[in-house]
Amino acid sequence: MKRSMNIGGKEFERTGHTYIMGILNVTPDSFSDGGKYTTLDKALKHVEQMIQEGADIIDIGGESTRPGHTLISDEEEISRVVPVIEAVKQQFDIPVSIDTYKSAVAEAAILAGADLVNDVWGLKYDDKLAKVISGAKVPCCLMHNRKAADYEHFMTDCLNDLRETLAIARTAGIEDEQIILDPGVGFGKTYEHNLIVMKHLDVFRELGYPVLLGTSRKSMIGLTLDLPADQRVEGTLVTTVMGVMAGMSFVRVHDVEANRRAIQMAEAILKVREESIWDTLG
Repeated sequence: MKRSMNIGGKEFERTGHTYIMGILNVTPDSFSDGGKYTTLDKALKHVEQMIQEGADIIDIGGESTRPGHTLISDEEEISRVVPVIEAVKQQFDIPVSIDTYKSAVAEAAILAGADLVNDVWGLKYDDKLAKVISGAKVPCCLMHNRKAADYEHFMTDCLNDLRETLAIARTAGIEDEQIILDPGVGFGKTYEHNLIVMKHLDVFRELGYPVLLGTSRKSMIGLTLDLPADQRVEGTLVTTVMGVMAGMSFVRVHDVEANRRAIQMAEAILKVREESIWDTLG
């Protein structure tokens, strides 16, 4: 497998650095920022801010995936995301991800300029999505998810579920070099399950693919700290630093600048040459 993957004309190293995927929800009901960026002008200003703060990819979503979210039609989701994708690609030089699990939406988004498909169902919701991704030859992020948090051996089951996702991808012709995996914190898991995932993030790298960690402002943090979504930055930063230490290739976050600083600090510590320290102390 190549040392880097190309997303939207940019090269991303598979290991050695944690990149930032900035979240742009153009939805009225997202759990953290629903309704804040539903106009094109507001969305573009937020994209500009995230780029200035250090985002490497912009992830655009048109339907909330929070627990209890309202399902919308493909047409409505497309009408929300396509104008934003087109405008972002016209105005900024940054890769764009489409956050969808629907083949029709993914297809329209790719035609509008999306460079990556971010699927919270790991190709298991819409059996046409894998072929859309394969046909377009775009990278994808495939997340672990289940309809219910019912496991026999939790971590083993998670890994086996992801192996099933990888088998679907391969059958459809998606190349290994085009795949990112996501352990799915907050999806199909209990509070305790999410903490276990965080404690054993390194295990997910054993499948041999870059891994994306998405914990930003999620309920795991809210339940631990007893805080609402807009006060979960510090908790998110802890998970981001743990992600860096575990070798995560990407983090998907709302608060780009704070997470960039946390990544920069964590990577500086991890990359210091210890022999030079002993020489200095000696």
